[in-house]
Amino acid sequence: MMGIANVSSPEVFVLLGFSARPSLESILFIIVLGFYVVSILGNGIIILVSCMDVHLHTPMYFFLANLSFLDISFTTSIVPQLLVNLWGPQKTISYGGCVVQFYISHWLGATECVFLAVMSYDRYAAICRPLNYTIIMHPQLCLSLALASWLGGLTTSMVGSTLTMLLPLCGNNRIDHFFCEMPLIMQLTCVDTSLNEVEMYVASFIFVVLPLGLILVSYGHIAWAVMKIRSAEGRRKAFNTCSSHVAVVALFYGSIIFMYLQPAKSNSHEQGKFIALFYTVITPMLNPLIYTLRNKDVKTALRHIVLEKCCGFAGPWGHI
Repeated sequence: MMGIANVSSPEVFVLLGFSARPSLESILFIIVLGFYVVSILGNGIIILVSCMDVHLHTPMYFFLANLSFLDISFTTSIVPQLLVNLWGPQKTISYGGCVVQFYISHWLGATECVFLAVMSYDRYAAICRPLNYTIIMHPQLCLSLALASWLGGLTTSMVGSTLTMLLPLCGNNRIDHFFCEMPLIMQLTCVDTSLNEVEMYVASFIFVVLPLGLILVSYGHIAWAVMKIRSAEGRRKAFNTCSSHVAVVALFYGSIIFMYLQPAKSNSHEQGKFIALFYTVITPMLNPLIYTLRNKDVKTALRHIVLEKCCGFAGPWGHI
């Protein structure tokens, strides 16, 4: 038993990542770095305008600011280490660094699933219950929903990640991925992982499938309400209100469902790496672009802040 304990916690893990394709690493480094910078700037702008512009002090932008902060934290927990491994010959991460990355990425990934469901409920209340919207989405409820999202993700991370890190690794320390992730850690063990897989599937149902179901139900009601709107202008306005969120949900869920609802013992590592690259790097970068390019309120608030707050010039949009 003591022998197993001694080899259960290696000093470092080797993240194989894309080392099988060395010619691709330098290209990926430039692409990932560019996307990461745009992601930080874009999500930072969303947080800035949501806090500084009083017209955006609404439930929708409160949740959006939380989502942007979450995206910054999620990518930062993974991308810097990925860039280090892509840049040089060293493909290692310390045991402590792997544990931290494992817990944080698991926490924030689960939290984002819940947040997207909460945001869909907010859109449901805005379109299907417009007269009671301010009563339904009162500040106390918004704070409670946000807190429940963060704590829910933290809880599943503490349970699932801890159960996984307690597994004996039996000297194995090579992870065929670019970051520490639950199914890949489970592949390093030399014991039965059935209990861990059951926990992973249950958590996936609660934090991936169930929120997705709530999103689909919300948008089913929204679609029914929009169909009842007689004017084309009214339908267009209702569609524009939801289109950004629908696009973000499609990007996020389209990439993670494959990753987290597959068996831990899987041979689709190479395909999984690129899918993981999409939802860890590209999706957080696209989210602020989707919300700013398709959202008149955000663009107006951004112009207001840049021209009035920074340049001391107040245009007519400052009073919209």
